[in-house]
Amino acid sequence: MDDLTCTLAGSTGLVGGNIYSILSSHPSVSSLYAYARKDLPATSAKVHPLVSSDSSTWASLYPKASSIFFSALGTTRGAAGGVANQRKIDYDLNLELAKAAKEHGATTCVIVSSGGANPTSMLAYPKMKGELEEAVKQLGFEHTVILRPGLIVGQREDSRPPEFAFRKIATWAGMVSDSLKDFWAQDADVIAKAAVSAALQCHDGKVQQKVWMLNQSDIVRLGKTEWNST
Repeated sequence: MDDLTCTLAGSTGLVGGNIYSILSSHPSVSSLYAYARKDLPATSAKVHPLVSSDSSTWASLYPKASSIFFSALGTTRGAAGGVANQRKIDYDLNLELAKAAKEHGATTCVIVSSGGANPTSMLAYPKMKGELEEAVKQLGFEHTVILRPGLIVGQREDSRPPEFAFRKIATWAGMVSDSLKDFWAQDADVIAKAAVSAALQCHDGKVQQKVWMLNQSDIVRLGKTEWNST
């Protein structure tokens, strides 16, 4: 595989932070452009931060030479201050950046979505995620990779009490047996590894389909089983 340039949105989030760590040290990645609202830790000379506290400027900062666009960008309704503001990040900003990626020549787009994504859902969050998936598909990348994880396991400062409890249960289940957790909850680093693995396979010509949907079993396979065997 030749060296490649990647761009990442959501680099300080739970899954995005893991994608950032993997890409910044991956031998096949020559340059990584990472969006952030504040300075990122200096982890590698190959990292080029795209820092602006005003996310409305992010699309204009998109690098001209980037083969793969990753987005693990998202927020919670509580942190955003309501559903309408959450949509501005989870849908509007994600789609705006995906459009910028396509316009600047990216061939592969990787989106971390949600297990319940459905554009016809009566619930705001899964409906929004499903609508984003459909909108990104229409952009016509050579490859669009959509990950639909279940409950994301890891340390999150913005977890609501029920989510915090479920994450604790998932962590306990995983300590007993992976089979008790993997079918409904995935570790953030496993999701990140699956995202990177899928993107690199697309870039290397190993994937034929234009749209590759990764459900929970696919995420575990790519991010844990196959990743650990390589």
